[in-house]
Amino acid sequence: TETPMMISEAKLPEGFPPPGPVGMAIVKTYPAHRLARTTAARDGDDQMFMKLFRHIDRNDIAMTAPVTMAWSEPGATPERAESMAFLYARPNIGAAGADPADPGVVVEDVPEITVVSVGVRGTYGAVTVRKGMATLEAWLASHPEWSAAGPPRMLAYNSPFVPWFLKFAEVQVPLTRRPPASE
Repeated sequence: TETPMMISEAKLPEGFPPPGPVGMAIVKTYPAHRLARTTAARDGDDQMFMKLFRHIDRNDIAMTAPVTMAWSEPGATPERAESMAFLYARPNIGAAGADPADPGVVVEDVPEITVVSVGVRGTYGAVTVRKGMATLEAWLASHPEWSAAGPPRMLAYNSPFVPWFLKFAEVQVPLTRRPPASE
């Protein structure tokens, strides 16, 4: 697959596949990795971002891209991210658990994950997620050997300084293989 034109502002975590093409669903596998996550409050995305930024700043952890955002379960109408996470460059940086300085930030180890992914452009909001989900739902309908294994997520590759029309993200759904149909 061809890597899309995008403004690269930070390195990918170790072993992560490159971003996928805009508008085309592809299957990707991500290695086990470590991240720092916070959940949404009434304050919204900006507060989640700043909590995570303060975490990496106080722990001297380099910023990577993408930033991940978990959305509502498939079938629900996604209106906003339920959580946001910053990915660590390597899985051996720091330690898992709640941040002692801010227990609202939790460092987690994530096992290897296979997803169906589609590259999208635009703001990092519900309209862009729904657009990506339409492509992914059509792909899932035409690939009965796979089923969704969790809620969608968005991988946002650009900072707030990149104009909305140049922002690049991927909308993804975790996958599991369905057992072959018995004859």
